[in-house]
Amino acid sequence: MAVTGAILVLYLIAHMYGNLKIFSGQEAFDGYAHSLRELGYPMLPENGLLWILRVVLLASVLIHIYAAVALWARARRARPAAQRYKVNKRVARSYASYTMRYGGVLIALFVIFHILHLTTNHIAPGGRSDSPYERLVNGFQPEFWYVTLFYVLSVIMVGLHLRHGIWSALATLGANMSRRQGTLNAIALGISLIVTVGFLLPPLAVTFGLVS
Repeated sequence: MAVTGAILVLYLIAHMYGNLKIFSGQEAFDGYAHSLRELGYPMLPENGLLWILRVVLLASVLIHIYAAVALWARARRARPAAQRYKVNKRVARSYASYTMRYGGVLIALFVIFHILHLTTNHIAPGGRSDSPYERLVNGFQPEFWYVTLFYVLSVIMVGLHLRHGIWSALATLGANMSRRQGTLNAIALGISLIVTVGFLLPPLAVTFGLVS
C-alpha cells in the first residue's frame, strides 16, 4: 500500500508539473506532450518508455486497490474480537481518513473520465482535437461548467486521499514517532496542497478566461 502509493504520488507530481506548461502557450504544451512519446528514443521505439510507464502505473493502481481491499477485509475480520475489549481513549480520525475508501472509488471513476477526456479524446465536450492544448482548453469552457465542477471535486478528493495516504505511508515505513508528528503532518499537508492547487490551476484558468 505504501510503496505503490509512493509511486503514484511521484507520478502525480510529474503530471502536475507537465500540466502547468499550459501557461507557457500551445506550442510549449503540445511540444511537452509530444516529447513524452519520444522518451528513451532511439534506444526504445517511439512510445516505448511511455508504455512501460503506463504498465508500471496500472500495476501500481491494481496492487494499491488489492492492498486496500485486503486491509479492509483484515480489519473487518478483526473487529468482532476487538469489540470485546473496552477502550476508554477515543482515537481521533480526520475527515480524510473517513473518505479514503469512498474517495478511492470516486478517484478511480475520475481517472477513467480523465483518460477518455484528455488522452484518448473519446469524450470531447468542446470538440475533438489532435492538439492536447486544444483538448484541454475546449473541455473546460464556461458552458461546460459541470465538467470543471466534477474535475474540481475529484481533485479535492485526490488531495484528501493524499493527505491521509502520505501520512499513513510514512507511518508504515517507520517515521511515526511522537516527536515527528508535526513534521509528518506538515509534509503530508504540504504535498497534498501543492498537488491539489497545481491540478486545479489549468482548468480553472481556462474556465475563467485566463487561458484561451
